[in-house]
Amino acid sequence: MAHSQDAARKVDVGQQAKSEVRKVLDAVKADGRNSLTAPEGKLVCDAYNIPVPKEGLAKSAADAAKIATGMGFPVVMKIVSPDILHKTEAGGVIVGVKTAADAEKAYDTILANAKKYKADAKIEGIQIQQMLLGGTEVIVGSITDGSFGKLVAFGLGGVLVEVLKDVTFRLAPATRDDALSMLDGIQAHEMLRGVRGGDPVNRDALADIIVNVSQLVSDFPEIVELDLNPVFATKKDAIAADVRIVVDFDYKPRPAPRSNEEIVTAMNRIMQPKAVAVIGASAEAGKIGNSVMKNLINGGYKGKIYPIHPKADEIMGIKAYKSVKDVPDTIDTAVFAIPAKLVAAALTECGEKKIPGAVLIPSGFAEANEPALQEEIVEIGKKYNVRLMGPNIYGFYYTPADLCATFCTAYDVKGSAALSSQSGGIGMAIIGFSRSAKMGVSAIVGLGNKSDIDEDDLLAFFEQDPNTTIIAQHCEDLKDGRAFAEAAKRVSKKKPVVVLKAGRTSAGAKAASSHTGALAGNDKIYEDVFKQSGVIRARSLRQLLEFARGIPVLPTPKGENVLIITGAGGSGVLLSDAVVDNGLSLMAMPPDLDAAFRKFIPPFGAAGNPVDITGGEPPITYVNTVKLGLSDDRIHSLILGYWHTIVTPPMVFAKNMVEVKKEMEAKGISKPMVASLAGDVEVEEAAEYLYQNGIPAYAYSTELPVEVLGAKYKWARGAGLL
Repeated sequence: MAHSQDAARKVDVGQQAKSEVRKVLDAVKADGRNSLTAPEGKLVCDAYNIPVPKEGLAKSAADAAKIATGMGFPVVMKIVSPDILHKTEAGGVIVGVKTAADAEKAYDTILANAKKYKADAKIEGIQIQQMLLGGTEVIVGSITDGSFGKLVAFGLGGVLVEVLKDVTFRLAPATRDDALSMLDGIQAHEMLRGVRGGDPVNRDALADIIVNVSQLVSDFPEIVELDLNPVFATKKDAIAADVRIVVDFDYKPRPAPRSNEEIVTAMNRIMQPKAVAVIGASAEAGKIGNSVMKNLINGGYKGKIYPIHPKADEIMGIKAYKSVKDVPDTIDTAVFAIPAKLVAAALTECGEKKIPGAVLIPSGFAEANEPALQEEIVEIGKKYNVRLMGPNIYGFYYTPADLCATFCTAYDVKGSAALSSQSGGIGMAIIGFSRSAKMGVSAIVGLGNKSDIDEDDLLAFFEQDPNTTIIAQHCEDLKDGRAFAEAAKRVSKKKPVVVLKAGRTSAGAKAASSHTGALAGNDKIYEDVFKQSGVIRARSLRQLLEFARGIPVLPTPKGENVLIITGAGGSGVLLSDAVVDNGLSLMAMPPDLDAAFRKFIPPFGAAGNPVDITGGEPPITYVNTVKLGLSDDRIHSLILGYWHTIVTPPMVFAKNMVEVKKEMEAKGISKPMVASLAGDVEVEEAAEYLYQNGIPAYAYSTELPVEVLGAKYKWARGAGLL
């Protein structure tokens, strides 16, 4: 049913509707105005099936009675005169007119009042408007964001929207599912379902308005702001009492991004080059051009390396060239290690040589108040179709090709996590954590000023990269938020995409803008668009790194039922809190399963969920209860709370858990399991052993293991796997 209705609604907004709106907007443009009058707003709303109060213009008392009877009482009556701006002051408004006789009387009264107020006023008639009765006041609107373009907004209306800022956003055009998710996306969503005996609102009617508003602003990019506030939502319908539309006829939507195919072709050559040139290669220790050469050689890169230097014949035993144009072979990637002011000339030579990618390590561009230098290299890149990574970056690693195109340190722990950062310092933290936690990576990429290559280019590459199973990105801004959201929506269906957005707070946002010429947008917009695109949002650097490490280790859950098994009651309580905080659901324990668990735990232990086996239990109690948890189909994932005791020492617990996991996997049973270990320092080794064997485990934390499990669930839900 929903589909046929949807189809009908889409047909409604046909050429006829568009030409009606175009006519209104052309008139506004001809007048040199930047906003629509209320009657123009009504015409636009009518064309796009956005319900506004019925209204008509009466030229006589009999006319007023007829129009009011036709639309149904009660009605509001208002003077219409270009010479009377303050209608109420002039006695030109009468509310709550209930009968035809009252309408005639009100007509005469308003007319007399108006003439008394301003004898020579030009009077066009009296507006009769359907009076809206009660309901919940909500707001539906649209804004135009510098990064994301057209967004549709929904929240509680009236004064509350200013005070609570309880608004949720989606990219326009929004789907019907997006619209319905917005109704549940505000903090006050319970109010829409009817509280304290109040009627629930008509969700379908509200969803229609959201979808139609989002379609309108997508069809007419010059509509830069639209407010329906308040919309009165009742059990029966939803009607916008007030319409405000602001236009900007100079507004230009962002040009469409490159095609996915074009991005992938260039990125494949840049990230997996057969030959690399180092512009500014140096034999002198301590120079960036020297570090890059060392890393390429010591990192084990098997492709060709071409040092570029104006005077040297050879560098580190490899033949050097004065320019990339002197190299006889094809070059895929050029790594720049020269001062900012020399980059443009060398980049032009790369363009003439048809090198597809430039890795720009130098700083001294937009981030250092030199926007003109950056604009110049961007123009050169466009002219010759050279993709630019940076400037102001540490370079990048791509481990499957043993490629360390960076001045940091060579890196060789191979794995399937691809990480990127906008900041060099965060990039170093990623390298250090990855090495320390033995988290294998497929790539670590610096994006810096993002003069060209940005997060969506990386998503397109990693989506089709067989060596990558998870993508984790740190960003301070998104240059083209819409292109990112569209790429993320597609990629996150196949591979988890985790993002740490810096500049969440106004203080952080100020630091971000000074840091890379990036202005942080409204954080609520980022939050909602990430959700709409299936992105898992990390709240801290540590979380970004733990998600990158932990999500790929866990199998995908088959359902929502989470069970906690703990040896420490205190851990059980904190783990339960963490389950709720991370949007997971503690399984309600069925009586037969409760009885089965009770067989293994002492009488003073507690079954239910969490299953508290108590601290003094031997290893076999952990083994039996966890085996039962894994073998029962109603349980979909396990959280283990271990407590360090003499009876079950940390490594004994860890080895037993890994054995149980392997035994169950041999029977074809695989479920996500995470562990929290409380105890003395020996729990660190036990946690590490568990992690290396596929059970993400954390010493001294009840939050982290559950956050990692919650992130896996978020991805599985978004990808439609649950």
